[in-house]
Amino acid sequence: MMTRMMTIRAVVFFAAVLPLAASIPEPIHTQQGDLTGVAGDSSAVRVFKGIPYAEPPIQGLRWKAPKPPTRWNGVFAADHFGSECIQPRAGFTSEDCLTLNVYTAAKAAADKLPVMVWIHGGALQTGAGSMYDGEALAKKGVVVVTINYRLGILGFLAHPDLTKESDTKSSGNYGILDQIAALEWVKKNIAAFGGDPGKVTIFGESAGSWSVNYLTATPLAKGLFERAIGESGAEFAPARSLADMEKMGEAVQEAVKARTLVELREKSPAELTAPNVRFQVGVNVDGWLLPQDVYSIYSAGKQNDVPMLIGSNNDEGTMFTRSGNLQSLKAASAAYGAHADDFLKVYSASTDAEAYDALAHNMRDRVFGWEMRTWARLQSKTGKNSVYMYYFSHVPPPPERVKGAYHGSEIAYAFGNLHVAPFAQPPNGAEPQWTDYDRKLADEMSSYWVNFAATGDPNGASLPKWPVFKIGSNEEVMSLGDTVESKAVPNKAGLDLLDTFMEEQRKLPHSPAAR
Repeated sequence: MMTRMMTIRAVVFFAAVLPLAASIPEPIHTQQGDLTGVAGDSSAVRVFKGIPYAEPPIQGLRWKAPKPPTRWNGVFAADHFGSECIQPRAGFTSEDCLTLNVYTAAKAAADKLPVMVWIHGGALQTGAGSMYDGEALAKKGVVVVTINYRLGILGFLAHPDLTKESDTKSSGNYGILDQIAALEWVKKNIAAFGGDPGKVTIFGESAGSWSVNYLTATPLAKGLFERAIGESGAEFAPARSLADMEKMGEAVQEAVKARTLVELREKSPAELTAPNVRFQVGVNVDGWLLPQDVYSIYSAGKQNDVPMLIGSNNDEGTMFTRSGNLQSLKAASAAYGAHADDFLKVYSASTDAEAYDALAHNMRDRVFGWEMRTWARLQSKTGKNSVYMYYFSHVPPPPERVKGAYHGSEIAYAFGNLHVAPFAQPPNGAEPQWTDYDRKLADEMSSYWVNFAATGDPNGASLPKWPVFKIGSNEEVMSLGDTVESKAVPNKAGLDLLDTFMEEQRKLPHSPAAR
């Protein structure tokens, strides 16, 4: 079904479209039809925006697995970004949002450049591919793809009736299925943009890194990528079950006063995201996308075994720790049960200011550091392909958005473009005072990322040696800070405490591993 937006944007060219100097000839021929792009800031890069990779998930397709896109007539003008998916913030958002963007400096389809597919973060609730500019990476010799995927309640609602109507007897997880559909589109079409469909790297940050983690675990994505980069996010803690998410879906149905699934699909996005509708976004272990929780899949060596580059930041917790004092630190220790005293030894404090830092450090280790080290350890243990781990500690220049090397602060450096991500910009819009070292670090990090996409190994000429991660007493990571060098994994005491605690959690009745 052609949407009204797509019909308007499909333009018939009566004159021949001539190739631009030093750019891939246009129109580009895809399975959906021909399309043209626009110039990047550099004349060497062409950008193709808002390309539909699936049918709009509207009306009867809401809360269903994505369907292949319809062909269009004429030449599609890929000259502006598609709508952002529905999310709880202001802006032009739409359910008709399953589009992607391509950045390429290829001069011909035969160039077969490595491909990097970026999955944005935002807690599976916010964000869009258009927020990230892939041009700097494209200039280094890769084809960059950024994607949208369904978010929030429209991307992750599970419900018994949705499960019943599904051929796979599952529901929820639609946002991850969208990502798989985008990767299938890339495999089928990226060669036309000068990319190599046999050399695809998925990479993402925060919820985008969760997504990379899920994609390495699900059998549905097998063969769709050859490398994986995860920045600050994984899901090795006990995950939600389908039954748990179905119960939440029934509560949503009751909150919006929908008697049937048909009526639920007729509700507007505003009604579904109203304050009285309580919905906690999450991926569930549904038996189809995820046959088991991610920890179990990796432990059994059933992951999509590809080279992996993963890591986290020194001050991940500062963005999420709003306040703290000695009393709240003591209260936090109670969650660790028999390990409460050990918690207070690792995260010690004698003043309220120190207690805030201790809480932020615990949040960093629990939500990010432990997940990433567990990922590296399990891949190293059960996988045949190498894993490379980093630790980002460089503090971006003032004016600061939040304290330290905060969550998301590495993105601009990894993209090789210090203006690429909204996380890099302070809320008042002031320009960060980038230094020569910031530019040098951005060049080095983006080179590591591109090298990895090309070969499965981040190392290259003139770059400090990045060792393969190996389990042991001196687990080495690449420290990306005010110097770039290999070091032992940081914050070991906290990570070791969490290892013990999380292993006990997995044995509890609520854990998927115990069912």
